[in-house]
Order: sequence, then structure tokens, then C-alpha cells
Amino acid sequence: MTMYGVDVYSGSDDRIIRDSHAQVVIVKATQGTTYVNPKANHQYELAKSLGKLVGTYHYAGGGDPVAEAQFFIKNIKNWVGEAVLVLDWEKYQNGAFGDSSWSRRFVDEVHRLTGVWPLVYVSESVIPQVANCAKDCGLWVAKYASMTWHSWTVPDMPVKTAPWGTYTMWQFTGDDMDRNIINTDAEGWKRLAKGSGKVTPAPEPNPQPRPQAKNTWVDDLGVTWYKETGSFTITDPMGIWLRWGATVKSTKIAALPRGSVVKYDAYCYSGGYVWIRQPRGNGQYGYLPTGEAKGSKRLNYWGVFK
Repeated sequence: MTMYGVDVYSGSDDRIIRDSHAQVVIVKATQGTTYVNPKANHQYELAKSLGKLVGTYHYAGGGDPVAEAQFFIKNIKNWVGEAVLVLDWEKYQNGAFGDSSWSRRFVDEVHRLTGVWPLVYVSESVIPQVANCAKDCGLWVAKYASMTWHSWTVPDMPVKTAPWGTYTMWQFTGDDMDRNIINTDAEGWKRLAKGSGKVTPAPEPNPQPRPQAKNTWVDDLGVTWYKETGSFTITDPMGIWLRWGATVKSTKIAALPRGSVVKYDAYCYSGGYVWIRQPRGNGQYGYLPTGEAKGSKRLNYWGVFK
């Protein structure tokens, strides 16, 4: 399940926080080592009073990254564990822009102080400057179809994320309102706030196959699998969740965006969907629903098989 969110700063109108589409509000807290958003507490508490999830970000000023991280945490220490933390890496008013070591030093200090890895916000074209954070932090990427895209409809366009496998958040509008799509649900957001900057659920035990007929088997859940190798390219604009089991209740591995290609070695019909099995090494598999089914009749696809 995805969510939608907005991010705000001192110049943002409260109507943005109140927008009914947004389940999440991310508030600018600090910049550099001297600036504190004078509306931060009001914006944060308003969001909470409306039942919204919260986050908070620091805008990089380009000074000493350790000192900036300490300044950020000093000013939002009561929000740690409740708000998802974010580093905002942009060119404007950032004297260190272009320094690929700055963001790494900042996130390391935030983690040392809080035990939490922050997300890193960056424009798609600038991802290489913060790529050394990909091992620990989630990606919040900005890319717009146009500055006049004043809509909550997510634009049908590719978004590059490498070396991240996918984004945790995508800011897809600017101008009148920063609109974001978020690749997790409410519980996932709360987990991000408490300790990990990206969605990396622990592997669950994979159902072990029981031999049945050649190229067919029934797993421990009673699901019949059919051996087949190929690839599936996602065409659904919203992407699809890859999971640790072939049920919609199984833990999510990652939200795969449109254009992702998944190699598979088997398929099944389960819970009203056609699933494929992705080998992931070390005896583990990922499971992807590829479309809806009624029994063993395929009704539609969310991508293309090869």
C-alpha cells in the first residue's frame, strides 16, 4: 500500500497540511547551523492534530556536516522516534554542493546521535552526489513532469533511482504544492521513524515445495506452482509490491516502479492473482503479483511477459 504526503516550510500555507489527499506531512526544521523554521512546531502539531503521520527535514547549508547534524537533532530531539528524519540536499544556499562526502558524514552523525538512518532528498540528476548513502538510507527523489502539474495524479514517467533499487518517496510536483507518493504504509512509516531509513524487511521462511508432477509442485500453503522461466516488465504506473510470499499479507520487500524487469522461474494462481517467483540467492525467493485471476483464468496483466 502506498501513501501520499506533502512537505512544508515557513512559507507554506496551512491549507497544504490540511489537504485531504495527504496522509503524511514533512516539516522543515532547520538549515545550516543557525536557522530554525519559526513555524515548525505549529506545522508539526497541526499535522498530528489532523491524524497525519509526520516527518522533519534539515536543509543542508554546506558547513561542517557533523555540526549541522548536531544542530538538527538538538532542535528536533523530542520528535525522534515519531517523525521520519530527512536530509535535504539541494544546490541553493548550499556551499558544499558537489561534495559527495558531505551527505555521508551528515547521515552518519544523525545515526550516531539517534540510532536512526534518515532519508536523503535529492533531485534525480543529483543522485550521484549522495550515492554513498544508499547502503543505509532511503531515497526521496524529486522529478516533475512539469511545474504546472497541479494534480495528485501521479505522472506516467520513469524515475531513475540507481544505486537505490527503488525510491522510498517520489516528489512529483512542485510550484503550488510539493506532492509526494510514498512506498510504504502507516506501519512502515512508523518503522522508518524508529530506526531504518529504507524499507528492508527481514526475509521470511519460504514455503518448501513438495514434489507432485514433473515441472509442477504444491508448496506448504497448498498453492500449486508451475515451472516456467522468463521475465516480466511492469507497466502499471503505480508499480507493484514485491513480497516474501505469494499472498498480499506477506511482508513487502520493495515497491518496484513502472519499467522494472523481474526474472522468474515459476508461476501460480493464489488469492485472486497470478504470481511469479523471483530467485534472489541463498535459497530465498521474492513473489510478485502480475495481474488478477479468477481461479486459473487470467483476467488482466499489470505488465508484459517475455
